[in-house]
Amino acid sequence: MNSVVLMGRLTRNPETRYSQGNNPMAVTRYTLAVDRRFKREGEQSADFIPCIAFGKAGEFADKYFKQGTKVVVRGRIQTGSYKNRDGNTVYTTDIVVEEQEFAESKANQTGGNNTYPNPGTATANEAPKAPAKDDGFMKIPEGFDEELPFI
Repeated sequence: MNSVVLMGRLTRNPETRYSQGNNPMAVTRYTLAVDRRFKREGEQSADFIPCIAFGKAGEFADKYFKQGTKVVVRGRIQTGSYKNRDGNTVYTTDIVVEEQEFAESKANQTGGNNTYPNPGTATANEAPKAPAKDDGFMKIPEGFDEELPFI
C-alpha cells in the first residue's frame, strides 16, 4: 500500500500551471515543511516535502493556500527521474495529493484575530464564562449546573 499522511506548513506560495490540450488541468506544486518528531544534535528539525496537486485539488491549493498555511495532506509517494541539461540523471520524489485540508483555523493563521464573539464575556442574563484561551474553544466554568445539549 502506498499511502502518506503529512501535516506541515507551506514554505512558499503554491505555483500553478495548466496542462496543454482540449481540457487544461491545474497542476499545482508546493512544499511542506514537516517537523521531525525527534531531533538529533546537528540535524535539521524539519523535512521539506514536495507535493503536487492536480485538477480541482490544484485549483483549491492555488486559491486558498499561501506561505505559512498549516495543512494536512493525504496522498501517495511517486518517484521518477529525468535527464537534466547536462545529461545527468536527476531523481525525484513527490507526494501526489489525493486529499488536502487546513490544519488550523484562519484565526490561528492570522495571529488570533477572528470574528467570533469573545467567549470570556457574558451578558447580564448568562452565567459567567471562564476566561478564554486563544485556542478558539469556550471553556465551561466550574459549578455550571445546566445540562449540556449533547452527550
